[in-house]
Amino acid sequence: MAAPTAYSLIATDLDGTLLRGDDTLSARSLAALARVARAGARHLVVTGRPAPRVRPLLEALGCTGLAVCGQGAQVYDAGAHRLVWSVTLDRELAETALGKIEAEVGEVYAAVDQDGVDELTLIEPGYRMPHPTLPAVRVERRDALWTRPISKVLLRHPRLTDDELAATARAVVGSLATVTMSGPGTVELQPCGVTKATGLALAAERLGLGPERTLAFGDMPNDIPMFDWAARGVAMANAHPELKAVADEVTTTNEDDGVAVVLERLFPETGCHLPQQVPPRCDSGSTSSSAERTLASSQ
Repeated sequence: MAAPTAYSLIATDLDGTLLRGDDTLSARSLAALARVARAGARHLVVTGRPAPRVRPLLEALGCTGLAVCGQGAQVYDAGAHRLVWSVTLDRELAETALGKIEAEVGEVYAAVDQDGVDELTLIEPGYRMPHPTLPAVRVERRDALWTRPISKVLLRHPRLTDDELAATARAVVGSLATVTMSGPGTVELQPCGVTKATGLALAAERLGLGPERTLAFGDMPNDIPMFDWAARGVAMANAHPELKAVADEVTTTNEDDGVAVVLERLFPETGCHLPQQVPPRCDSGSTSSSAERTLASSQ
């Protein structure tokens, strides 16, 4: 485990972690990220959201570096507006996996994130987006979900809890895909073997950094591989019990700026800093001097 002052890479999930429930970044969180940047450390967003749904936030932050998107299936270069690495979920395997799940639990509702920096989230009839601020295009039937390469499939069930649906999916899908749960109403199928740790490790390598100096923050079971990879994992107070069980520390909730609480402790500062000094940086690190940024308003 790294010493408290030795962290050179801060990896944060977005939903339920760095972002508040209304998709905003608080002034305190932005100030804490700026403190990290002044100490010479880097910040990486590591999120389940696909690159197109992350780009408005990165732009609001002024981030021109890397971000890990799509549950680790995409490494996005915000400055160049391109994917430097991505892996897709085979669509035939995805259809087969869906069939196996529905054979066990009955009809599920599905959506897909298309692969690419300007592609769409498609949702079939019956599927309800867990984040109403995120855009999606409704299609008339499931066949229309498979028209272009995809990075993952999102699933919802009309009666089962997320934990029940995820457990059943893992039991029947096998090696067809990796099953993960990334938030309320968000059970997902992604390419087999791909996790947030996959993308984080690739992005960190590009930055010349490794797990021994990485501090990770998260709130859901999809963050477990990232915690396993990093030197230290911090779960939010609102985190899923499975993540809390493997965390090195539990901070306050995302609504109470739990990420900032830890960063302020681990990156203490003395003296005064002028407001215009070093905005927070993501990857090469980036944040904004404005008090709050809203993802929804950027779209």
